[in-house]
Amino acid sequence: MTGPATQANPRLAKGITLWGVVSLGLGTAVGVSIFSAVAPATALAGPGMLLSVLVAAFPMYLIAVSYAFLGSALPVSGASFVWPARFLHPALGFFIAWMRIVANMGAMVVLALVLVRYLSMVVPLPTRPTMFVLLLLALLANLFGVGIAARVQGLMMVFLLLLFGAFISWGGAAAFDPARLDPLLPGGFGGVVAAAPLLMGLFFGIEAATEAGAEVVDGRRTIPVGIAVAIGSASLLYLAVSAVALGILGPARLAASDAPILEAAQAFMGPVAVPLIVCAAVIAIGTSLNAIFTLFSRSLLAMAEADMLPVALARVHPRWKTPYLALLTVFAIGCVGLFLPMELTFLFLAVNIPNLVKYGSICLSAARVAQSHPEIAARASFRPSPRYIRMFGWAGALCAAGLVLAGWEADWRPYLLLLVWSAVGAVWYLWRRQRR
Repeated sequence: MTGPATQANPRLAKGITLWGVVSLGLGTAVGVSIFSAVAPATALAGPGMLLSVLVAAFPMYLIAVSYAFLGSALPVSGASFVWPARFLHPALGFFIAWMRIVANMGAMVVLALVLVRYLSMVVPLPTRPTMFVLLLLALLANLFGVGIAARVQGLMMVFLLLLFGAFISWGGAAAFDPARLDPLLPGGFGGVVAAAPLLMGLFFGIEAATEAGAEVVDGRRTIPVGIAVAIGSASLLYLAVSAVALGILGPARLAASDAPILEAAQAFMGPVAVPLIVCAAVIAIGTSLNAIFTLFSRSLLAMAEADMLPVALARVHPRWKTPYLALLTVFAIGCVGLFLPMELTFLFLAVNIPNLVKYGSICLSAARVAQSHPEIAARASFRPSPRYIRMFGWAGALCAAGLVLAGWEADWRPYLLLLVWSAVGAVWYLWRRQRR
């Protein structure tokens, strides 16, 4: 059995710069949630949902410390498989990556579905055929070089930030009323805490570039800086957008809105609001879809290199320097997902549960490296003391475990789906192990 890769894959081109790391993180995180989660969070906390954003960010700040530490010590492609497989147990690394096949399929379906719904506000479109075209475009953006994928991601992020900047500055100057934020805590701090779980998804994926760590230019320095910039920028962006929306509509009207950002924009933009906000939503969701193709394919490549998936998935195109068969597999998995029921609550949980398990395992991996692998820890450019790394690692893992358990009350079916898929994975893992 070949072990998980521990060094940058020399066959992969280094085409991701600091801006690429930031845009991959921001592009993955700033997706569906900012356009949908603001209203229910406001219903629970009123203007205090601004504090809920910070509470929701706290676990991801803990988790980001572990990612920045490991990313600067050992930048690899397929990090969410490679790190747990090496530092915890090979079987654990396999099962995390195996469950994330379902998670990534669900994420592609959710993003493509919501993107089509936004586009349909402007022009009617057939749902599944348009979703197929979107998956095909994401494949083409990634197939011909990671530099092209990173440039597409960066360009979309520039447009997205300009559109959100227009919303914040125009709305803040034309229609913002600070009196609508008073009282800040109508339901006390309990409402702030209750709203926080609804906003966790705002920060999922902020660490995304670590999955393509072997393709990051000077990854040991670029990755921790990029993660810090991405999570800080995301926090400021969410706070600014939410504050402007609250100051324009007020908590009662915002809480009752089905499209809170769009309704707030219509209050001061008039007829320009629909195309502008639809454009922002399309770009935000498009960046997330593009990032999934980049990162999911690297996870499949890493598993293939470890002989846990067919070795053909590890092939890198001699000209484009991309894992082209892994990318085609990602596209095929997304196409299979088009036959799933288009039920967002079920799909969101199927996506979030494996991601939270992944976060917990990365935090434990960081704690293990800090405790037992000083030679690896010494390579990190971001290197708090081993004690702090262990403390942040265990705290992040406990937060992730708590959030996994909290989702059971919302819908038990994704847990059953993942349990069955894990059983299939166990059969596959044992067969591959016996075959070797």
